[in-house]
Amino acid sequence: MNPWLEALWYILPAYFANSSPVVFKGRTPIDFGKNFIDNKRILGDGKTWRGFFGGLTVGVLISLIQYHLIPSYYGSPYFALKLGFALSFGALLGDLIGSFIKRRANFPRGYPAIGLDQWGFLIVAMILAYPIKTIETKQVLFLLVVTPFVHWLANVFAYKVGWKSVPW
Repeated sequence: MNPWLEALWYILPAYFANSSPVVFKGRTPIDFGKNFIDNKRILGDGKTWRGFFGGLTVGVLISLIQYHLIPSYYGSPYFALKLGFALSFGALLGDLIGSFIKRRANFPRGYPAIGLDQWGFLIVAMILAYPIKTIETKQVLFLLVVTPFVHWLANVFAYKVGWKSVPW
């Protein structure tokens, strides 16, 4: 497989996990509306349990679909589940960390944080997946370059179809 396509194939569960919570429109915030010690919300209303578990489910399902399309890439459905879970959970955890940082910096809900929004989920996903499956350094660098564009396109798409109220 072409190394650039392989990098995109590898990170696909994280991309889907990160972008799908907006579709689930959860009600209960992960932080249950609580404030941190600085009297600011821990995460905010946009981070919900339904969105988190929905994103995790979508990401893992993507890895299973990938396994059925190219079984040799994963070797077994168990390996696909393990890698898909690590990438998806990592992407969602990275997004939560970004939200926590944005609340501390007084960013309004939904306001873009250039770099943090695009790379936070990606980096945490790759860190959690590292013990399971690694990719080459050039592929990591490729993903660091291409992910902001993929993120932007996904946000514009979500805005156009009415899933998001802003295109970022």
